[in-house]
Amino acid sequence: MRQQTLQTNREQAERLAELGAQLRDRRQAQEIPLERVAGTTCIQPRLLRAIEQGKIEELPEPVYIHSFLRQYADAIGLNGVQFASDFPTTGVMALPQMRTSWRSLPGAQLRPMHLYLLYMLLIVGAVNGLSYFLNRSVQSSLMPIEVQKPPAAPVAQMGPTLPTQRTTEARKSSPASNKPVRVGITLTAESWVRVLADDNVAYEGELPKGAQRTWTANNQVVVTAGDAGSVIISFNESAGQPLGSPGEVEEKAFPPNSKVANADVP
Repeated sequence: MRQQTLQTNREQAERLAELGAQLRDRRQAQEIPLERVAGTTCIQPRLLRAIEQGKIEELPEPVYIHSFLRQYADAIGLNGVQFASDFPTTGVMALPQMRTSWRSLPGAQLRPMHLYLLYMLLIVGAVNGLSYFLNRSVQSSLMPIEVQKPPAAPVAQMGPTLPTQRTTEARKSSPASNKPVRVGITLTAESWVRVLADDNVAYEGELPKGAQRTWTANNQVVVTAGDAGSVIISFNESAGQPLGSPGEVEEKAFPPNSKVANADVP
């Protein structure tokens, strides 16, 4: 039986070498690339090359070799069934000695104990990783959050405020006098002001917002303002009133007389 098997294997190898050479010569004569044959037959190029070179040890079982020969012959214009019938498929071909697989090595055999240890390592790693992320989350939630305090609301100020130097200058007034005419002004906005006391220029220039001045005279004080609405007039300690309308130039005399154009008493 063994001798018969060896005889069959030898015959298959010889027939494959003959048929493979015929297929190669036919393909090259038609200038057909091996890759085109592989695309037509869906057979890997390495297997087609092994058929052409007669390397039976690189091919699978004889029944598959028979199918490859038939498809190859059909792809290059031959009668595949008739061509492949010359290759014997009876008998058992001795398989070439295969390289030892890593799975067959003693060290590669996974025993139940190995699987158990691997399982335990995976569990420990998963628990440690979960614990680490939970601790990080707890620490992040316990960190104090800095709360920005809103800016303090500005303290409401009663009336206009000015720097100390300007306020001091604005409150300069004439020395105390026993003259019968006393006129005081307070500015709610910056304005040009001219003051005549007994027909003499007592003051002429710009007065800042918040300025307070007082002038006295024996007979009369005449006040002219570029922005009459921002000049509050007090005559002989009376209640203050605007000199005129805002944005308008106004002139008034205290006390009034017929020589002054605007003689209205405030």
